Amino acid sequence: MLAMNYRGPYRVRTVHKQEPEIEHPNDAIVRVTRSCICGSDLHLYHGLVPDTRVGMTFGHEFTGVVEEVGSSVQNVKKGDHVLVPFNIFCGSCFFCKKELYSNCHNVNPEATAVGGIYGYSHTTGGYDGGQAEYVRVPMADVGPTIIPSDLDVDDAVMLTDACPTGYQAAEMGDIEEGDTVVVFGAGPVGLFAAKSAWLMGAGRVIVVDHLEYRLEFAQKFAQCEVINFREVNDMAIHIKRMTDWLGADVCIDAVGCEAAGSAMQRVTGVTVPLQAGAATALFWAINSVRKGGTVSIVGVYGPTFNAVPIGNVVNKGLTIRANQASVKRHLPRLIEHIKAGRLKPSEIITHRFALEDIPDAYHMFSSKLDNIIKPVLVPRTASLH
Repeated sequence: MLAMNYRGPYRVRTVHKQEPEIEHPNDAIVRVTRSCICGSDLHLYHGLVPDTRVGMTFGHEFTGVVEEVGSSVQNVKKGDHVLVPFNIFCGSCFFCKKELYSNCHNVNPEATAVGGIYGYSHTTGGYDGGQAEYVRVPMADVGPTIIPSDLDVDDAVMLTDACPTGYQAAEMGDIEEGDTVVVFGAGPVGLFAAKSAWLMGAGRVIVVDHLEYRLEFAQKFAQCEVINFREVNDMAIHIKRMTDWLGADVCIDAVGCEAAGSAMQRVTGVTVPLQAGAATALFWAINSVRKGGTVSIVGVYGPTFNAVPIGNVVNKGLTIRANQASVKRHLPRLIEHIKAGRLKPSEIITHRFALEDIPDAYHMFSSKLDNIIKPVLVPRTASLH
């Protein structure tokens, strides 16, 4: 089969790999119909995530058709078209019972924090991902979700990560009716966080980024106000000036470890690095939110150290909530929003690539060329019957 292959920072290619096989009675083999390149994949591509090994196949956002199931699988069968949440989870451990699927205790037992994730380094279990023609799906009785017949596959693939992550970012903000919500980052997750903030009752939504084409896209997609941080001297003062000098009720960090906006943070968090990513957006979120407000973090930061203004958190009485999204928990509500016409996730897809064009796709997305927002990969096997 054809699959994406990591060869080191900024070096990816499409190669022929052996097709995956059933390794456990609860496995399934899925023929991929859509997969995506996520902003989180760029952290791997840039060499910023520990233990990303040469030869690995990335891709934690994918849909596909079940080709084979293990002997104990009962909830999906050959021929089912499924969306596969990026979380790999058992469904029965202490954390899964609390619907903390991203923190499953059984699929990544050597980790103290995150559970298993497809195609995301050996820190998240070392599972190969979906930027391939076929993928092994463990725990197939609890993860894969059959795509409703009236749901477009392009909408479905957005439900594997980007859309639920943005939705959970807004949910973790505990948004109350009329709240002012500031979202740092106008990438796919930030766009969905902004859109979801409206669904949860926000009275005002502001998106911060520095790329004009992304800000223009955010205005159209999420009907929000925008700020280009390159035009702002002090983000906290700017936000306070916009909010009667109180600050935002909720700030969402949808950027993570490669944030622009601070030379010191970039040097110490990306170039050297002395900390686990450039925490610029997190600084801005903590300093821009009002006293007693909430900061929601879904941007990816590596383990384990970041220099953040924890004194401001304490003295302002802030609530901080953070996690990888528990995709499965959000699917019923998100599918309801889609069917009701309140949400159309596929609207953020701007580019499509063949699997053979992986190097060009990563280069374009990493370099933000051609006004790219969200790239989707379509394998040559996607149309097989």
